[in-house]
Parts: sequence; structure tokens; C-alpha cells
Amino acid sequence: MKSSHLFPTKIAAVSAMVLLSACTVGPDFKAPPTSQSQHYDQQAEQRLGQGSSQRIALGNKVTGQWWSAFGSPTLDQLVRRAIDGNLELVAADATIRQASQSVAAARGALYPQVDFAAAAGRQRLHNTKDPSVTNFYAIGPRVGFDLDVFGGNKRLVEQQQAFSDLQKHRYEAAYLTLTGEVASQALLVASANAQMQAVETLLDNDTRNLELVRAAHASGTTTQVDVSLAETRLAQDRTLLPPLAQQRDAARHALSILTGKGPADWIAPDFDLDEFALPSNVPVSLPSEMAHDRPDVRQAEAELHIASAAVGVATANLYPRVTLSASLAQAASGNGGAALWGFAAGIAGPIFNGGTLKAEQQAAVEGYNATLAGYQQTVISSFGQVADTLQAINHDAQEFRAQEDALQAADTSLRLNRQAYALGENSTLQVLEAERAYQQALLSQIRVKTAQYLDTVQLFVALGGNSVGVFEQRLASRQAPQRSYQ
Repeated sequence: MKSSHLFPTKIAAVSAMVLLSACTVGPDFKAPPTSQSQHYDQQAEQRLGQGSSQRIALGNKVTGQWWSAFGSPTLDQLVRRAIDGNLELVAADATIRQASQSVAAARGALYPQVDFAAAAGRQRLHNTKDPSVTNFYAIGPRVGFDLDVFGGNKRLVEQQQAFSDLQKHRYEAAYLTLTGEVASQALLVASANAQMQAVETLLDNDTRNLELVRAAHASGTTTQVDVSLAETRLAQDRTLLPPLAQQRDAARHALSILTGKGPADWIAPDFDLDEFALPSNVPVSLPSEMAHDRPDVRQAEAELHIASAAVGVATANLYPRVTLSASLAQAASGNGGAALWGFAAGIAGPIFNGGTLKAEQQAAVEGYNATLAGYQQTVISSFGQVADTLQAINHDAQEFRAQEDALQAADTSLRLNRQAYALGENSTLQVLEAERAYQQALLSQIRVKTAQYLDTVQLFVALGGNSVGVFEQRLASRQAPQRSYQ
């Protein structure tokens, strides 16, 4: 009867411990509220929403592969190649898998820990009537379980899971940076090629001009000063080519590296500026939504979650730990042997530690506050980046219109000079000078057009480029062939 009374007591004690284990101290993480702002820069938004050749669709999100908006199949193929071969993405992928294993390791502490132990030896007994030497051994399993009454282990799992999320967002950030860099470098190759063509034409005009001036000097109709001026102009214009060639070659090398190859191992395709089309309608998500679309903001949120879980861990350390343990062993000594079992419950908690644990908890709280401020700064900075880019696109459009007018004026001047030359009303030198002015205006127009393309790329990147979730998409595509064989 006595044991029957103890059994309900044991059950009640275990039940109470299980109920206590449902208590998890520390703050439950909640993502900070998003901004309620509906604008980045109202002036830029208004100008780009009305009467502009390149407009924004405020309130629409970037979807799909944003770089396809530039209409270049070669760029599409190059970006896909870079995504498949980029070594930074490979490293980020491995880091995510590493973080996932850390989550699994942390979860292991939530389950009973089963160990196996064995011991054998030889001993001499002195305190008996007849001292003797005997052999002994013990072998069997041991089980230990931390009830995690106050949720310290659960907070550690939460912390590791947040760290795993952080690594996924870092992958997304690397993906976004990669795609933006590939598009930018491809545009720089195309721009350099277009400018080099214009410079080559300019140098041809300078050469013909110099030949005419030298012929005129030989006939005595002009001076050596004119010859020297023409030579100086040709020499100065020749200096335009090397920097453009360097821009082209550096961009090609960068594209090789972005695809995971050395410049000597793989040569990036060539690009022509005419194969790109400037997106006429760019989706721009609202500030309240954009915070969910940028990997850096998601990273900051994951870091905030890590800091929140750290507060929970430090808080749980202030409370006792309750553990259960059991063992079963087959033991023998000399000629005798027996099966031994044991069951125990233990509790251990801090009493006095000089304020260390309380200080660690307060440090974790302050760490959370610092991380929260960093998160808020990241969000504000992201709004500023979008606003800057919108204004850049707005100013690009204004400058492009001005350059278009300058190019049109130069073209008109060239046409009139050619007509006058055909009628014998002006000289070849005047025609060549008009051609030179046209090529210089064309160079300026190419540079401004390139700036429009590059700033549009930066806008897609600043808006997040639809990069959130790309790791899950990559994982699904990687697992798809495995499923098809099952």
C-alpha cells in the first residue's frame, strides 16, 4: 500500500515539471512595425509620373527577373550563368547549410540525452579479513534530460534559427548584388564600345582635317599655326581611346570573375548599346512594402531576432535548471554480478554570483536596443537610397533631353554645312569641323544614356530586385530532379 501511495505523488511531481517546462522567459520576438510613409521623394515621383519618357508605377512591386526589362537576351543568359557559377553564392549556400546544422544541434538539447558507458578494472581490497585482488566491470546506458523549465534551450534554438534566417538573407543580398553588378558591367561594356566607335569616327575626321591643313600650308594658303593646331587636336582626341578601352576590358574581366571564371579562362560576350532598351515603366513599391523586399532590411530584422532571443537566454540563466537522469548497468566484481538501475531528479540555480548573471541580462537588453536602432537606421537609409536614385533618374532624363537637343543642333549644322559645301559656299574644313562637333555631341549623348541605364539598374537593386526567397527557389530547383526519379 505504501508504494501505491508514492506512485501518484511521483506522477504529480513529473506532471508539474512538464507544465513548468512550457514556461519560456524573455521577450517573444515581434518584427517592428513597418513605415506608414507613402512616398520617397514626392518631387521626383511627380516628375517621373507625368510627362516623362521613363515613368514609375508607384505601388507596384518588382516581379520576375528584373534585368529582362532591358530586353537583351545576351544579358539574360549572362546573368543566369553568373547565378549558377558565382563563387560568393556557392559560399553563401554552404554557410546556410552550416547554419541549418547549428539549428539541428541546438534542437538536440530539447530531447533526452542517451549515453553509453563502460568501465573495467582490477582492484585490491585491504580492509577485509583476507585481502584479495578482484576484477570488476560495469556496462550500460545513461539517460539525462534537461526539462528546460524556463525555456533557455528553446531560446537558444530560436537564436540559431534566426541566425539561419540571417544567412539566407545574406545569400539574397549576394544574389541581388551579383545580378545588379552583372547588368551594370554589361552596360559599361556596351557604353565603352559605343563611345569608342564615336571616337574612331572623330579621329578619322581629325586625320582628314590635318591632311587638308597640311596641303593648304604646302600651297601657301594657311600658316604653320593652323597645322600645329590640327596636330594638337588629333593628339588630344587620341587620348580618349585608352581610357575607354580600359573601361571595356575591366568590365569584361569583372564579368568573367562574377561568373566564377578567370579572365583568361572565359571571355564575356560583347555588348552593343543598341541591344538594350530603357524600361519605360518601372514598378516602385511603397515604402511600407519595400522594407519586406530588401535583403539588407531582412538581415537587420534577423539580427534583431537574434538579439531578442539572447535576452531570453540571459533571462533563463537567472532561474534554476531542473534535470532528470536515469541509468541502467550490468556490473560485476569478483565472482558476483548484478543489474543496477537508478533514477534521479536534480535542481540547480544561482544564489550569489556577484551580479554577473543580472549584468549579462541587462547587457543583452542593451544589445537588443542597439540592434533595434541599427534596424531602424537600415530602413531609413533604404528609403534614402531609393529617393536618391529616383532623383538621379529624373535628372538623367532632363540631361538626356538637353543632350538630344544638342545632338539635333549638331546634326542640323552638319547637314547645312554639307549642303553649302555641295554648292561651293564653304570649305571642307568647315564640314569637318561640323562633323567633329556632331561626334562630340554624340559622345556626350552616349554617356548620358549610359547613366540612365545604370541608374535604372540601381533603382531595381534599391527596391530589392525580387530577391527575397531566391534561396528557397534555388533549393526547390535543386531537389526537383531528385523527386522526378522517385
